[in-house]
Amino acid sequence: MFIRPAKALQGKIALPGDKSISHRAALLSAMAVGVTRIDNFATSADCASTLECLKRMGVEVGRDGTTVTIRGSGKTGFRQPDGHLDCGNSGTTMRLLTGILAGQGFESVLTGDDSLRSRPMQRVIRPLTAMGAAIDSESGRAPLTVHGTKTLRAMAYRPEVASAQIKSCVLLAGLNAQGETSVFEAVATRDHTERMLRWLGVDVRQTRAEDATKISVSGESVLTAKNLTVPADISAGAFFMVAAACLPGSHIAIQNVGLNPTRSAIIDVLSRNFGAAIEVSEQHEVNNEPVGTMIV
Repeated sequence: MFIRPAKALQGKIALPGDKSISHRAALLSAMAVGVTRIDNFATSADCASTLECLKRMGVEVGRDGTTVTIRGSGKTGFRQPDGHLDCGNSGTTMRLLTGILAGQGFESVLTGDDSLRSRPMQRVIRPLTAMGAAIDSESGRAPLTVHGTKTLRAMAYRPEVASAQIKSCVLLAGLNAQGETSVFEAVATRDHTERMLRWLGVDVRQTRAEDATKISVSGESVLTAKNLTVPADISAGAFFMVAAACLPGSHIAIQNVGLNPTRSAIIDVLSRNFGAAIEVSEQHEVNNEPVGTMIV
């Protein structure tokens, strides 16, 4: 195989769907009432693990390429799986699903591959235990046995570290808790969960509280199915952006890419620190997520 360096990059690029948003689209659609169609669903193995776990919980999931259809079970309509829920290598699947399962009235076991079973899960176990769920683990690691309860207690939680997965886990558990559950963020993390919850009809309240942002949901919330389109993954686009910025005479257009401000630091780094000419056009919102065409 001979690989010759390119002198410049030219053309339009259509990237796969954003993984973070795809996970949340599947999980929240499963908690909704009604049928949701998800377009441009990510093709990654991690997101496929999320879909397989939902199927094991009795959720009707259909897939045709990058289009996924989910018939929601409602917040507490899931079925106890007849075996372990295999999250593969996906920490997002395990952590967010643990929050959902904490509010179900049955026992379930989440596991994954060797890598996932080596990762710490104590940061989601602690708040969920405080809310009333019982979770068994292997020294704070998977497999996790979640003894769900339909009487979760609402809580106000300050994560020890900034993490969108921990925040999302607690908020998803809060949807099945008695009262209002809040997460206090001293450092902003990606907010795909909050944006999608609002798209599906949940009143997500966000206020400034002293040195943190307070994000709250009510246990009385109802999620209503609504079609979703997953923006292109800006993380996948970073490779092309860097390459185009390094090769004089390049001109590429990355279409329908997600421009969530919690994810778009690559634009600032290339333009401010390295002098790359980056233009964003055709900006609009898709299910509460900012998207546009990025020209480098």
